[in-house]
Amino acid sequence: MTNEALIMKFLNGDTAAFNTLVNHWQKRIHNFVLRYADCPDTAKNLTQQTFIRVYQRIRKLDNPTRFSSWLYRIALNAPTTGQPDEFAHRQGLRAVLGRALQEVPEQRRVIVIIKEYQELKFREIAEVLELPNNTVKSRLYYGLKALRNRFDQWNVTEEVVWYDV
Repeated sequence: MTNEALIMKFLNGDTAAFNTLVNHWQKRIHNFVLRYADCPDTAKNLTQQTFIRVYQRIRKLDNPTRFSSWLYRIALNAPTTGQPDEFAHRQGLRAVLGRALQEVPEQRRVIVIIKEYQELKFREIAEVLELPNNTVKSRLYYGLKALRNRFDQWNVTEEVVWYDV
């Protein structure tokens, strides 16, 4: 069943339809938030907060065909303050990538994460972030360039980080 059909069923009183939406999207949103927050406990909380907000605001969704963009936007705007810094406790390639990503300016980091991990198209990213396509492309370019520079400084090859994580 499509997102649109599930939303309509939920709006007509079928709470099981909302549960189906959550089950379908929960892992994707958790993975997205985990890459952004880089802390499993915080990511779990932010994922829950995201779906609570979706539940509270779904009646305000103007166009159900844009549900995925709307959902990612809510997840992106979930509060991320007060996160514990776990980089000192983590080892391996995920920690290297996470630390490098944290050093990329936030506007670029968000786009790198959405593009590389969520595999959204430029148009979809632009819609989620409410930015022009060319701005998204530019920020992705400079975000990836910053990551490459950081990997070079640490003598870590980009291929190892991206493909072995």
